[in-house]
Amino acid sequence: MIRDATECDAAACAAIYAPYVTGTAITFESEPPTPDHMAERIATALRTHAWVVFEEGGRVVGYAYGGQYKARPAYRWSCEVSVYLEPGRRRTGAGRALYRALFDRLSRRGFRTAVAGMTLPNDASVGLHRAMGFEPVGTYRRIGWKHGAWHDVAWAQRPLATGADPPAEPD
Repeated sequence: MIRDATECDAAACAAIYAPYVTGTAITFESEPPTPDHMAERIATALRTHAWVVFEEGGRVVGYAYGGQYKARPAYRWSCEVSVYLEPGRRRTGAGRALYRALFDRLSRRGFRTAVAGMTLPNDASVGLHRAMGFEPVGTYRRIGWKHGAWHDVAWAQRPLATGADPPAEPD
């Protein structure tokens, strides 16, 4: 089941995210956020964009969210998106389902374009984003230092919605 997140999901989302922070370069954070900090992130995303969770057997096993792409006003119809699943959930359809639900919510709020950054190498993430209609737009080379090495970040984007221009302000 996919539903909108609440701040009560913060501990589960923090637990899913922590291994990505401590054991991989998939995220460039160096310390896992606490449940309280994750609750703040969820609340912020829900106010301006969207955050959804995937529940299985009453337990959160993945999440996806959208947030501000850049602060300058011209970017206000674009958003950055991410998806995280607990270990062992790759290739189960959960990532695609989360993104479909997220994109629907973001489109309804007036967002036109989603962008995603993927630390390389990450074949699973590259494949998911390709399958979800993202097109590569460039790669930042040696942009992040983590776990004793430089890492590249590939960027991709996909349309969320179309409509009259200029667009209505995002909700």
